[in-house]
Amino acid sequence: MIPGVGFFYSGLARRKSALSLIMLSMLSVAVVDFQWFFWGYSLAFSHTGSAYIGDLSNFGLMKTLAQPSVGSPKIPDLLFCLYQGMFAAITPALAIGAAVDRARLLPCILFIFIWSTIVYDPIAYWTWNANGWSYKLGGLDFAGGTPVHISSGAAALAFSFMLGKRTGYAKSAGLPYRPHNVTHIVLGTVFLWVGWFGFNGGSALAANLRAVMACIVTHLAASVGGITWMLLDYRLEKKWSVVGFCSGAISGLVAITPASGFVTPWAAVIYGVVGGIGCNVATKLKFLMGADDALDIFAVHAVGGIIGNLLTGLFAASWIAHLDGFSVIPGGWLDHNYIQLAFQLADSVAGFSYSFVLTCVILFVLNLIPGLSLRVSPEEEDIGIDDGQLGEFAYDYVELQRHTSDIITHDTHELPTSSRGSIREKSADSAV
Repeated sequence: MIPGVGFFYSGLARRKSALSLIMLSMLSVAVVDFQWFFWGYSLAFSHTGSAYIGDLSNFGLMKTLAQPSVGSPKIPDLLFCLYQGMFAAITPALAIGAAVDRARLLPCILFIFIWSTIVYDPIAYWTWNANGWSYKLGGLDFAGGTPVHISSGAAALAFSFMLGKRTGYAKSAGLPYRPHNVTHIVLGTVFLWVGWFGFNGGSALAANLRAVMACIVTHLAASVGGITWMLLDYRLEKKWSVVGFCSGAISGLVAITPASGFVTPWAAVIYGVVGGIGCNVATKLKFLMGADDALDIFAVHAVGGIIGNLLTGLFAASWIAHLDGFSVIPGGWLDHNYIQLAFQLADSVAGFSYSFVLTCVILFVLNLIPGLSLRVSPEEEDIGIDDGQLGEFAYDYVELQRHTSDIITHDTHELPTSSRGSIREKSADSAV
């Protein structure tokens, strides 16, 4: 799934920053993998701890082997640690897309480690650990509506504010450009869509009917969400937008995530429709807030996660949860448990507020440290993050970057060439 995030973001962005977004996604895997081993798993899923965060009893995966895990007595700690590490790694990868076009890589790497420790781990603990306050309150979040999506969407919004707007950004129209590679967007969507079956279905932590139902409702919500967003875009330009379909599918997947182990297939259709409409409309909020959220991470993940959490308060069904043979929940409004909506709202507001405020604090402090300023220079922003920070490109800029005199064919003498063997008339276009 995480390479899927990279390709999805890369396709949405401009060509000059395409590779950096894929790189940041992969760095999220590497950095969080170490953080998870070091103390992340212990802080999120230790067997003892406060109502807010775990302790360091499993520091460095100490005493993490065959003991029954927090997630399920049938799943050993070590296996649960490996599975939950994927959730931990993808969350900052979702948020870090807000760095597009203007953030330095070194502060981003440090941010991923610090943010995972201070923001993700506590939210995951209070949501999924039996000692956490939201878990004890009765909040329902099957696969990460708050820990993954609301927290990453709130962090992306904070990142956008703290970094400032990109050069050329207009208050009313943003920085208008077309996604540079729609094929990458489709490829990323496919990776994410298929991976989401492990994300949601796997959260049943067993091969049972509840896992199958989670996959069914996930697939339905994504399909309906994609069609809904595409239809909304069609009304504007009378074009069947591939980008719109992919964005809607992701919105449906985000919305169904907290509910996937609790709701019926017919409810999944509602999640897809409401998620697609809600996230589509939310893409306009960045102009009202003055945030340069270039990839609409807040609109899709924060708003989509909140929609999913709140709808779970309405449509959670106790019999769906019991398909695994042992889970018992009071359900939502369908089961006349009307207080559930308040629990879902409390969890959503707490997760969003905590992530937004702490992300601002982390970035503010990092920016004060010499050598860790968040934003690239105007010159690097102009040439692109790929060139300025990586020195490499998503595509082969032959005219500017490669010495090709050894592969020039015999008839190129008919065209005026540069000293590097490239066609001079085309060299200006290569920098776009």
